[in-house]
Amino acid sequence: MTALLRPFCAALLTSATLFTTAPIASASAPTLLVADNPAAAHPNFTVRVVGKGQPMLLIPGLTCPGAVWDETVAHYQKQYQYHIISINGFGGTAAPASTENLLQNVRDQLLTYVKTQHLHKPVVVGHSLGGFLALWMSTTQPDAVGPLVIVDSLPFLSAVQNPMLTAEAAKPMAEGVRQQVGRGHMDAATARQMSASLMTDTARIRLATRWSVASDPATVSQAMYDMYTTDLRLDVARIQQPVLVLGAWAAYKAYGSTKESTRAIFEQQYAKLPQHRIEMSEAGKHFLMWDDTQWFLAQSDAFLKQYAVAKK
Repeated sequence: MTALLRPFCAALLTSATLFTTAPIASASAPTLLVADNPAAAHPNFTVRVVGKGQPMLLIPGLTCPGAVWDETVAHYQKQYQYHIISINGFGGTAAPASTENLLQNVRDQLLTYVKTQHLHKPVVVGHSLGGFLALWMSTTQPDAVGPLVIVDSLPFLSAVQNPMLTAEAAKPMAEGVRQQVGRGHMDAATARQMSASLMTDTARIRLATRWSVASDPATVSQAMYDMYTTDLRLDVARIQQPVLVLGAWAAYKAYGSTKESTRAIFEQQYAKLPQHRIEMSEAGKHFLMWDDTQWFLAQSDAFLKQYAVAKK
């Protein structure tokens, strides 16, 4: 299993090689997501609200602003009220004043947002780092949120190649990544190479590359450290709501993975999660909502409709 999912890890574990002390490339400005209302701004994220209906939180992954969910919003905005999250410091958004306990603070502020906005059991959809945050929100306050859609994310990324790894044992590696990534901005050429390993569409590769280059190194490095050293594999047993986990494997063939072997890693990490279903995309890379859009929407549709019927 040690050879499996290396590109999945590479999306984060080798991101340190993408950073340099060279100036930020000045080509195209990244797409910025601005809160509709100043009241929606929080110390570590901003929110854009779109549509009407049942509330749904959309949380992006590392270096991405909320605009990564534009196609999803277009599909569902007549059925849901979207609360589109952009984590400060990602994709050209203003960096937070402090990165101390970054992901824990984002988690707590998201839960506070759900409470203060009176969002009743919102659906939470998260990609990669955003999926990890969705799981962490639910393990922290199981009654606060509704069903979860987790897009190519795991409860403990650091343990992909060594299931016996503990959060404590992961700290030296995580600290090394934090120091190296935090030293400078991402190199555009190498960032594009990494983006191409995570998605297929050329225009989206360009967009993701701009977001990566424009992201704040201190924020990115702390987010990586926090995720590498937080193990939710046992904590997911507290999650009370149904969870749909969507996984990718096709990009990892060169590393010896198969659909079955990749799925086995997902099953192992989510073993303690009471109500979950794991589905694997046949062709999509890490950005499944971009790479296998129709499959992603069909899986989400079926899951959310089933949940709505169950709630009635």
